Amino acid sequence: MSTNFIGKKSAAAGGWGALKSCGKRLMQSGSPLAGARTLLKANQPDGFDCPGCAWGDPEHGSSFEFCENGVKAVSWEATEKRATPAFFAAHTVSELRKQSDYELELNGRLTHPMRYDASSDRYLPVSWDEAFSEIGATLQGLGDPNRAEFYTSGRASNEAAYLYQLFVRLYGTNNFPDCSNMCHEASGVALRQAIGVGKGTVLLEDFEKADAIFVLGQNPGTNHPRMLGDLKRAAMRGARIAVFNPVREKGLERFSDPQDKVEMIRGGSKTIASHYYQPRLGGDMAAVRGMAKVVFAAEDAAIAAGKPSVLDHPFIAEHCHGFESYRAAVEATAWDEIEDQSGLSRAQIEEAAAIYMGAESVICTWAMGVTQHRHSVATIREITNFMLLRGNIGRPGAGLCPVRGHSNVQGDRTVGINEKPAPAFLDALEQEFGVPMPRANGHNVLAAIGAMLDGTAQAFIGLGGNFARATPDSALVEKALQGLKLTVHIATKPNHGHLMPGEKSFLLPCLGRTEMDVNASGASQLVSVEDSMSMVHGSGGINRPASPHLLSEVAIIAGIAQATLGSATVDWAALGQSNDRIRDLIERTIPGFEDYNKRLRKPRGFHLRNSAAHREWNTPAAKATFSSGPLPEETVHQEASKTGNRFALQTFRSHDQYNTTVYGLDDRYRGVYGERQVIFIHPDDLAALKAEAGDRVDVVGEHGDGVSRIAKNFRFVPYDIPRGSIAGYYPELNVLVPLGSAGEESDTPTSKSVMVSFRPRNVSAAAA
Repeated sequence: MSTNFIGKKSAAAGGWGALKSCGKRLMQSGSPLAGARTLLKANQPDGFDCPGCAWGDPEHGSSFEFCENGVKAVSWEATEKRATPAFFAAHTVSELRKQSDYELELNGRLTHPMRYDASSDRYLPVSWDEAFSEIGATLQGLGDPNRAEFYTSGRASNEAAYLYQLFVRLYGTNNFPDCSNMCHEASGVALRQAIGVGKGTVLLEDFEKADAIFVLGQNPGTNHPRMLGDLKRAAMRGARIAVFNPVREKGLERFSDPQDKVEMIRGGSKTIASHYYQPRLGGDMAAVRGMAKVVFAAEDAAIAAGKPSVLDHPFIAEHCHGFESYRAAVEATAWDEIEDQSGLSRAQIEEAAAIYMGAESVICTWAMGVTQHRHSVATIREITNFMLLRGNIGRPGAGLCPVRGHSNVQGDRTVGINEKPAPAFLDALEQEFGVPMPRANGHNVLAAIGAMLDGTAQAFIGLGGNFARATPDSALVEKALQGLKLTVHIATKPNHGHLMPGEKSFLLPCLGRTEMDVNASGASQLVSVEDSMSMVHGSGGINRPASPHLLSEVAIIAGIAQATLGSATVDWAALGQSNDRIRDLIERTIPGFEDYNKRLRKPRGFHLRNSAAHREWNTPAAKATFSSGPLPEETVHQEASKTGNRFALQTFRSHDQYNTTVYGLDDRYRGVYGERQVIFIHPDDLAALKAEAGDRVDVVGEHGDGVSRIAKNFRFVPYDIPRGSIAGYYPELNVLVPLGSAGEESDTPTSKSVMVSFRPRNVSAAAA
């Protein structure tokens, strides 16, 4: 590791730093020219969808629509490095566990199906037919389908996800733990309650029309950089952008667009945030309620002075339910409570509310800084309340915009990956296939881990992702996976989840998004994905597969399904060779996909109609519904502030990673280089601890459940973050996130509000 781990921060997001990073990643791929040619087809009508984030593509298109993280995602997948059978023969699983997440995935693409051999502690080659046969026999032998868990990553295509859910439901269970359970579950739950649909209501064009954009709990510069271009253009035409984020993030302050030639030549950049507020961890709900309190006061003052109303009364009267109860809840919330919980002053909140009231059309956008707390559902309901006050849902330039992570996490849910399936969807499946579907709710991520730990579950199949490193309580999850009869991972590269084998364990290598998928008859296949704006578009790989032994995700699922269930109900072999046939099934069983195959082949695809965007409310009251609950009794930040050595921790990504995939060890936006085991902390908190920058500590979980959780050997990095709040990278800090702490109604791990303390490193601790 570098001893000079603190260095110069980027002056702005993007710019020459982004281009240098792109060049570095392309060189590391082993074939920079081929990588550059591949990138020219990223997010193009005749190319492939970027395997990175779910930010929307512009309707008008672009000759070169990609970003720094897109380059990293593409070069990571298109690398010439290979993890062949010879690689696995040279390394035991125990040896591979010693590699970091970064080092392990640097070994390259998986090339052959592999089966774990316990006697040699190695993965050995296995034929596809043998793998399918053994997996099918094991699933058949479990006795109860509910003893198997079927995980899905947001990188899976619509076609793979639909076929997966069909196989699993015909097998007999709704056990679908998926990545949504760990990120935006609260968004889906809250929005369905409030507006009747669990998705955002805006299109990308709305960012061109908004007068104000509120950005809560997200870091686009790292997580979805193309969003910065839209925010920059909004700022340049005069829209005000109010950011609420505990951590000062460079991308939300200034942005230099690498695709703006003049800006790059001149070395310039543009301001993104017109106003930047730093609430305490978990304080967003209080901040939004405070703004609503200001709006109500302004309404009263306007009426008393005979001026136009601040609220949109016609909209509220026609389209909303529960307004009076909400107003009463706001009026009953004291300013002292709002200021203490939010960490913002009344003056700051009044300033932010003035931005809202001064804008004709407002967009509110958020991500996991909002969704990973105990009270996340209540917070998103509060955000929706706030937007309803002035009718900012269902008209141009206004609306709600949860920003998803992986490129198809939203699409997976649309096509049926849900442990709580809608009865209408199950009815449609039963009508199509003529057999009953399981009706009982299945397991989400936390329930699946619990079932594995107590022995209820005995099998795990992962469709992409890195379940072991994405989930909380890392040590318990490792124990859970290794106690199973069967673990199966459908993947492109080795990761740590593969090194926790059950009694039987298989690695099944699949095609990546950038690679051509040609079926047995020689036909090229398209897959489809849905972005955060509900646009569905096609994706066709252009590169030769990393190995002739790779199969598509669809073909792998069909092979397992055939071996498990046979072909009496479904011709799995035919579906495994034709994505068009799968899309025909989607069209017949899911509303909104009419003429799916035809519309998919149009440039930019098509939009799935959002009823709330048309002011049609599929709620019990048939109206948009205000919530009127109180603020949380106490946030983790408030609880931690009662003692001298306890802090509220949030985990987040470095700039050189995407979810659990670590591309490198630098975070140039935060000035950290060559190291990931760091804790960002306010300088005054550091002084109060009698510590200095660079001091090393163990971070100790303080959940109070008797479980020892320790993240060892982390460096302090002074940073602009509220006192009492600290931050650091996952997956390294996931060991501190307790399984027993989850969002109310969402059951999402509370990775943004973890109670911790510090233990100085000493000789004995350093040796541990």
